[in-house]
Amino acid sequence: MTSFARTVLLALCMSINFLLPAAAAEIAKPEGPVILRVTGSGAAANVGDTVAFDLDMLRDLESRTIQTSTIWTDGDQEFTGISLSTLIDLLTLEGSHLRARAINDYAVDIPMEDALSGDAMIAYARNGKPMSVREKGPLWIIYPYDSDPRFQAEVYYARSIWQLDRIEVID
Repeated sequence: MTSFARTVLLALCMSINFLLPAAAAEIAKPEGPVILRVTGSGAAANVGDTVAFDLDMLRDLESRTIQTSTIWTDGDQEFTGISLSTLIDLLTLEGSHLRARAINDYAVDIPMEDALSGDAMIAYARNGKPMSVREKGPLWIIYPYDSDPRFQAEVYYARSIWQLDRIEVID
């Protein structure tokens, strides 16, 4: 094959690759205790049929910090974690809603549109420190309650599940 033919073939392959939808990212296996399991449509499993995350894996993702008061804590709190939309994009999750479950099996449904908005986050730190189970951790879905009055509604408080340990994508 000539140099010109190789160049054309390489350019064609790159063009086709660019046009194809991105596949879910390959996720490493957790090395520490698993604190979040994700199952459902599009999830690129790393342990059985589940995507399992330890705390370090979540910390390695694009994080954000918000400062807000909550109805469960005193005064302003600083929460650090990942946006639900970051998790959805990373795993190319598709469905109508997410079912978030806590350690005690309490569950709440979050519409996919709400999760994709970028407002909801999975917090793994409060005021710069990891959250224990007693402190509503290790994971807590938080909204920026003080930034918009719509987040100060019962529907968003109900979606603010603490002691989160599982997310299932529902079609």
